[in-house]
Amino acid sequence: MKVFVAGASGAIGRPLMRQLVAAGHEVTGMTRRAERAEEIRAAGAQAAVCDVFDAAALEAAVREAAPEVVVHMLTAIPERIDWKAADSLAPTNRLRKEGTANLIAAARAAGARRMVAESVAFLYAQQGEWVKDEEAELAFGAPPPFGDAVDALADLERQVLGTEGMEGIVLRFANFYGPGTMFAAAGSQAEEARRRRLPVVGKGTGRFSFIHVEDAAAAVVAAVAGDATGVYNIADDDPAPMREWVPAYAEALGAKPPRRVPVWLARLVAGPAIAANAIELRGTSNTKAKRELGWQPRYPSWRQGFREALG
Repeated sequence: MKVFVAGASGAIGRPLMRQLVAAGHEVTGMTRRAERAEEIRAAGAQAAVCDVFDAAALEAAVREAAPEVVVHMLTAIPERIDWKAADSLAPTNRLRKEGTANLIAAARAAGARRMVAESVAFLYAQQGEWVKDEEAELAFGAPPPFGDAVDALADLERQVLGTEGMEGIVLRFANFYGPGTMFAAAGSQAEEARRRRLPVVGKGTGRFSFIHVEDAAAAVVAAVAGDATGVYNIADDDPAPMREWVPAYAEALGAKPPRRVPVWLARLVAGPAIAANAIELRGTSNTKAKRELGWQPRYPSWRQGFREALG
């Protein structure tokens, strides 16, 4: 099967290229940075250097690849995010709105029958059950910068699932860890943990879900090969409160135990949105994905994954 992957040079893109090629697919990976093209070729895929906002060049690239399936993994999230800045996610929000529209138009022009798109599993409304399934309400109206991010994700999902004549499946991913992520041994979160700047806030009750990038890539491969449509959470089996995963993460890194800080101080230093996540974030259920996609995470818990990825 011919597969076109937009956003092929990100943390999940690298293992995805490798896994798709290993599964026997003919893959073209798209990146906007010429220096990343060799990484794509090294994985056994063809490389297309293109900016998703250049609609004509994008259509030409997708037409040349002639894919049956287009995978949308486009983001522009920096290694370090200023969570107190209202516009810190603006570039990715634009990709999820305008970039999605351009990619869908190019996919249709090229005759693709299916699109698999990346979304986010940690932006459910912070109320009710502590672990959310795909039917749960998203956190519309959340404090900046998350409110705009939710609006952009909802727009992406509507476009992908509502395009006439094309099968659409949306994968809502939990927090990535593993090589190339913020939680990698050389990532920004690891640096914060080593400097004891990744504390447990308040009672640390916010539930966080994680997924190793290899398991995330495997879910995309399953979605490419299958015929399921709709929305699926992609997370491991173990949503956990902050008070559990932060000390375990520090231990896996060989760092000192984290500090504990009051909620008011977290609001002052990191902003209200991050402080709210620390005590109110909801985890996500992967039951539907395991049942309907035929997918199982290699790392069923971040507890094992942190030790193996960071030890």
